[in-house]
Amino acid sequence: EVKHEERKRILIGMSNTGGGHKASAEAIQAAFQEQYGNKYEIFIVDLWKEHTPAPFNSMPDTYSFLVKNAFLWRFTYEVTNPKLIHVPYLSTVGHFVSRGVHEALDKYHPDLVVSVHPLMQHIPIRIMAERIKSGAMPPTNFATVVTDFTTCHNTWFCPEATRCFVPTEYCRQLALDNGMAAEQIVMHGLPIRPSFSRPLPPRHALRRSLGMSPNLPAVLLVGGGEGMGALEETVAQLDARLGDKCQVGQCVVVICGRNKGLQERLRARPQGPGHVLLHVCGFVDNIHDWMGACDTIITKAGPGTIAEALISGLPILLNGNVPCQEEGNIPYVLENRVGAFETRPDRIAAIIATWLLEGGEEQRAEFAAMAKRAKALGRPKAVYRIVDDLAALADEPCFEFGPAAAAAAAALVGQRNGAAATTAAAAAS
Repeated sequence: EVKHEERKRILIGMSNTGGGHKASAEAIQAAFQEQYGNKYEIFIVDLWKEHTPAPFNSMPDTYSFLVKNAFLWRFTYEVTNPKLIHVPYLSTVGHFVSRGVHEALDKYHPDLVVSVHPLMQHIPIRIMAERIKSGAMPPTNFATVVTDFTTCHNTWFCPEATRCFVPTEYCRQLALDNGMAAEQIVMHGLPIRPSFSRPLPPRHALRRSLGMSPNLPAVLLVGGGEGMGALEETVAQLDARLGDKCQVGQCVVVICGRNKGLQERLRARPQGPGHVLLHVCGFVDNIHDWMGACDTIITKAGPGTIAEALISGLPILLNGNVPCQEEGNIPYVLENRVGAFETRPDRIAAIIATWLLEGGEEQRAEFAAMAKRAKALGRPKAVYRIVDDLAALADEPCFEFGPAAAAAAAALVGQRNGAAATTAAAAAS
C-alpha cells in the first residue's frame, strides 16, 4: 500500500473532440491501475474546456460543428497543418491561455505530463519549460501519446517533448519529418482499453450471454457517439439481402444519451421470420464482448475502433471517415488486406452477404484469412508497454526537454527493463 503523499502524480491532458482522445486517456488510466495499483495517481483533464478562457474553452463544440461541415474542417485542418503556421499560431494562443495552464499545473503538481491530443503539446511544454527554469516547478518529463492511426495533424509532434509514442510506422515517419529525433519516438501501438487484452469465452458462449443466436452469422454495425453513417439504410439493406439468415449486433455507442431517436426507430423495425435478428444498444461498456461475439464489423474509419477490431480478429468493412485525419486509415485497412471500404448501403449489404453467406469456397477461405491477418496486426499489449514507459518517465525526471532528455529517458527505461528481466529470471530459477 503506497501512502497518498508518496504517489507519483500523472496529468493526462486531453480535449473531448471526438471520443478517441478520452478513450485513450481512460485506457492508459486503467492500465496504470492494473499494472501498478495505487502507486500512481492519474488525473484526466480537459485542459481547454476546464482551464482556458472563452472562446478557447469552446473548442470541443467548435470541432463538432466543423466536422459536420466537411469543407470547413478540411480548410481549417490543412491551413493549420504546416509547421510555419501552427507554431506561431499556438505561440500567440499561448499568451491568452497561459494563466489557465499555470493554474492546472499548480493544482495537480504532476510528476509527469502526458498529452493525448494534438493541441496539447506546444503550449504546455513552453509553460513547463518556463516554470522549471524559474524554479516554480521541479524537472518534469512530457510525453505525447498519438491517438490517430496513420494520417494525423502535425501539431501532434513537438521536438521539445521528452518522448512521443506513435502507433504505426506511418506516424513515426511523420514525427521525424516534423523535426523529432529518432530517440524521442517509440512505436508500441495504439493505447486500447485493457479489456481487449484478456481472453474471452468461446464465441457461442458470448453470444448466449448477449442474448444473440449462437448459430447465426453476426455482423456488428458501429455508429460511434453520433450514430454516424447511413445506419438505418444499411440495416434496411442488410435486412433485404440477408433476411433471417443472419443477425446484426447493432451497437450505436451513444455518449450522453445522444441519438436515442435512432435507437427507437431501429427497435421499431419489423422482427421475426424473413428479417435479420436485430440487437440494438445505446452506450455500451463491453464493446470487447460484442466484437468477440461477431464475425465482422461495419464501422467508420476511426482509429480506436479499427485497432480494437484488429485485436478481435474481425474483418473490417469501413463505411465512412472523418475528413483528413481518418483518410489514411482506409488504405491501411485495404493494403493490409484486413477489410474493405464501401459507403453505399446496398453494396455494403452485398459485401457482407458474400463474406458470410453467398460466397464460394474461395471467398470463405479469403474471409478466414482476413480474420487471421487482422489478429496478427492487432497489438493488445500496446497500452501496457506505453504505461511501463510512462511510469519510468514519472519516476526519473530529466532536466531538459527534447532529444537529450529523450536519450536519457531511453537509457533509464532500458535499465529499468533490464532490472525487471533479471528479477524475473532469478524468480524463475
